[in-house]
Amino acid sequence: MALDPDISYRALKARDARFDGRLFVGVTSTGIYCRPICRVRTPKRENCRFFETPAQAEAADFRPCLKCRPETAPGPGHAWSVMDASSTLARQAAEALDALAFERSGDAPDIAALALRLGVSDRHLRRIFVAEHGVTPVQYLQTRRLLLAKQLLTDSRIPVTQVALASGFRSVRRFNAAFAERYRLSPSQLRRAGGAVRSSIDPEAGAVELTLGYRPPLDAQALLRFFELRAVPGVETVDIATASVRRTLRSGVLGEKAAWIEARFIPERSQVRLLVAPALAQCSAQVARAARRWLDLDAAPDVIDVALSELPSRLGARLPGALDGFELSVRAILGQRVTVAAARTLARRLVDRFGARIATPWPELNRGFPSPRTMAKANPEHIGELGILRAQVAAMQQLAAAWPVLGALADAPSPLDQRAQALIAKLVALPGLGPWTAHYIAMRWLGWPDAFPPGDVAVLKAMGLAQLGKGARAEREAELRSQAWRPWRAYAVLRLWSA
Repeated sequence: MALDPDISYRALKARDARFDGRLFVGVTSTGIYCRPICRVRTPKRENCRFFETPAQAEAADFRPCLKCRPETAPGPGHAWSVMDASSTLARQAAEALDALAFERSGDAPDIAALALRLGVSDRHLRRIFVAEHGVTPVQYLQTRRLLLAKQLLTDSRIPVTQVALASGFRSVRRFNAAFAERYRLSPSQLRRAGGAVRSSIDPEAGAVELTLGYRPPLDAQALLRFFELRAVPGVETVDIATASVRRTLRSGVLGEKAAWIEARFIPERSQVRLLVAPALAQCSAQVARAARRWLDLDAAPDVIDVALSELPSRLGARLPGALDGFELSVRAILGQRVTVAAARTLARRLVDRFGARIATPWPELNRGFPSPRTMAKANPEHIGELGILRAQVAAMQQLAAAWPVLGALADAPSPLDQRAQALIAKLVALPGLGPWTAHYIAMRWLGWPDAFPPGDVAVLKAMGLAQLGKGARAEREAELRSQAWRPWRAYAVLRLWSA
């Protein structure tokens, strides 16, 4: 769908944050493209060209602005919020390419395999991709890699050779050539122009800082309170006063080594600043992508809040995500039929007994959540000694044994809706994991906005259905009423929980 130039220019003049990440403006007099919220002087209308993606702007020979930094803009939002089937398919293909962008070390994407997953022909996918995005899949992928490299050069002190590898290039020579051709600067020149930040932890520690943008409003207080109520000592800490959350990451979550991460909200800039352990420097792309899902930074509050206007809530509510899907799943099992506080106590005991020690800059963060391998091999009696019911122990160990298959679903190159449905089907096939738990995991780990945990007592009560009891009748009625909220039912659940 083509952008309306007049509407786009009005959004640019107003610096309307609702359009951030949804349009970019190329200025013909400078050869630079910007976000609509850029604080530089508004260019003349006749000098502006408007694009839906950075890839389109760069294909038209525009270079990214060093001030507003298009690489930090929020994503466009969920693909199925678009009504046109071809547009939806093209955006799902872009999501899949995002998942593959930094996994193949500079290789061209296998479009034939991607088309097969999406259920269309290779030729059809290429045609609708160009029609929707204005660039080929290869051009789209190249832009994603170069923009990540630009961000790492600006936000971190990672050596240029490591930046090349972290952003998906097979060789430094190829990286330098692509960078110079596209941006007319060498990586070193851009780093000097951008002025790399210095870590607030230890200038010599090599910690990586990344900047992520979002579309306001974002209710950071509500999101942080959700995390705070569930924070397991040693693993996660939340500081409402500084609008920050810190946590450990066991080995295998975002890299081969155990690590840590801090996210700090900067509301006056509509940004989140990430501070990431040096061990994750080579995984910077995956970290940024996972953090966006963790904090729901690509949400479109203007669309969601209008769709759910009948439900009470503060504006800008976001889905609280999870960086470690196994941890979330285990904690969902522990939370069955007990309070949030009781589930956190059980999780703390599990971490104290089976979690490995992790070094972080903060003394209070010193343990990682137990790995699937550790939990699968643990003596069931030793787990039971922590006060965990026998059925829950069995469910956790079955989950741990199945995790190699389940864990691969999170970033599989297929549409989110398909991944969520596949994950739910596999979870409910395991003993002790019912539909409620499966939907809750899909909602928080995958960030599936259409999750609707069936039979949720608080939801039924808030919907005025408690008098129907906990049986199938109440669930059917809730499911029927919830259709009006699709595809944002998970956000509706959050509002009903708050109510």
